[in-house]
Amino acid sequence: MAGSEAAWQAAQMGVDVVIHEMRPKVGTFAHHTGNLAEMVCSNSFRSDDDEQNAVGLLHWEMRAAGGLIMASADAHRLPAGGALAVDRDPFAETVTERLRSHPRISVTEEEVTDLPDGGQWIFATGPLTSPALGEAIARVTGSDALAFFDAIAPIVYAESIDMDVAWRQSRYDKGETEEERTAYINCPMTRDEYEAFIDALLAADKTKFHEGETAGYFDGCLPIEVMAERGRETLRHGPMKPVGLTNPHNPTEKAHAVVQLRRDNALGTLYNIVGFQTKMKYGAQTDVFRMIPGLKEARFARLGGIHRNTFLNSPTLLDEQMRLRARPNIRFAGQITGVEGYVESAAMGLLAGRLAAAEMQGRALSPVPQDSAMGALIHHITGGAEAKTFQPMNVNFGLFRPVDGLKGGRRGRKDRYKAYTDRAKAAWTNWLTRSGVDAA
Repeated sequence: MAGSEAAWQAAQMGVDVVIHEMRPKVGTFAHHTGNLAEMVCSNSFRSDDDEQNAVGLLHWEMRAAGGLIMASADAHRLPAGGALAVDRDPFAETVTERLRSHPRISVTEEEVTDLPDGGQWIFATGPLTSPALGEAIARVTGSDALAFFDAIAPIVYAESIDMDVAWRQSRYDKGETEEERTAYINCPMTRDEYEAFIDALLAADKTKFHEGETAGYFDGCLPIEVMAERGRETLRHGPMKPVGLTNPHNPTEKAHAVVQLRRDNALGTLYNIVGFQTKMKYGAQTDVFRMIPGLKEARFARLGGIHRNTFLNSPTLLDEQMRLRARPNIRFAGQITGVEGYVESAAMGLLAGRLAAAEMQGRALSPVPQDSAMGALIHHITGGAEAKTFQPMNVNFGLFRPVDGLKGGRRGRKDRYKAYTDRAKAAWTNWLTRSGVDAA
């Protein structure tokens, strides 16, 4: 995501770009194609609400900047209530085709295993930085890269879901059209079914880590069994919460818990199980997930899994231009900088591409405004966060400077978030205008 967006932004500014992509010659645990911007963990860009949600605001800022990732996501959008979910394969194919056909972009399929001394480089290697490159980064920075683990949720064939048990409904019937309001498939559980499911989940055979390797997880992508270990009710107040849903098969009885599935492709033939990232072994996954009412005969197009995710201690290693302090000709972008999520990764690629291109053209862009969503993120990762405790972060309003004169508390939250987004849009629009850059 980040490398694709960085290449697009720089090329649109008039800079010749070479994309170095090791796939498909060198594969990874999670990727299955050689397409650029291949989605692996989910097909969702999360909320598209640009007035009450920080990630929706980030969508708005990327669209305003002519972002390739958002344009491709909008072109292959799937019904998902108030969220932006995409048909993942056509999305990646579109990004790949537009980059490969750009007159200023060339793509070379090779693995980069060191940090070059000359030229302008952006490393956007994502959560699966190759071991050789990871070692090179550690040598140059003088410290080991930090790491945590990401888990992937399984995908189910829609035709194998029992719709006599399950039903279609977005939580709180959210969405402007009937298709949006019925974007999710819901599988209800009674208390006994939920308790049996938790027992099986906790007892299931799970992936073991190598000796000496500890598993740190990003809280936004916890395996469900790790959540269950934190308390038997954790899942029922997380991805399996039953609120905002009414079972038409039994409207008078409230489900104790609900498992949701979200459409994964435009045909509606594939659905992923929302929030069900897992480190269970494959055999255990099929046994446990078929305990879910409606999934008794489920067939899986992809089972879940877990992979290592490498990221830098960016507050220590990167300057405000996203350059490596030890090698200013090198920028980092995307998840490796310590942001989490597709949108956040692509946003950092957008900034890195623009900053690198401006530097090559002998122009100094003004600092990214801290009151924008982009600025709040880049400020956090390049100095706003505490280096000793730095961990990957999604964009959220907690990263924004307070707006004067607004009351706190839950009652004032709606007005406060709207004030954040209004201020951010104005700051971002002003920065784009002053930068004199049109990447649209």
